[in-house]
Amino acid sequence: MTTFTTRITAMYTLNTPSPDYVVNVLYEVTGVDGTYTASIGGNTQFSSADQEGAIVPYASLTEAIVIGWIPESSIASAQACVQGQIDSMITPPVSPSNTALPWSAA
Repeated sequence: MTTFTTRITAMYTLNTPSPDYVVNVLYEVTGVDGTYTASIGGNTQFSSADQEGAIVPYASLTEAIVIGWIPESSIASAQACVQGQIDSMITPPVSPSNTALPWSAA
């Protein structure tokens, strides 16, 4: 069973509509299944036009608050990609090989 974690790796800000207003968040989703580990990065952009509720001062932000701003569908998609990477490690895909023609001289 894969355990997923999401962490924020960077935030970009503007000083409008408030100081240090977050406009872009970079994150990483990591999955661990036994000895297999895989991860993928993502980012989410924000616009002040989409702002709902009061602006949380930058110094008061926590990683959990910012992760909550990332659409669940984006995190679910990243987790699916990570799971695919892990599945390929557990059961490597079979690749075709160029086999000599049976009527060729060896």
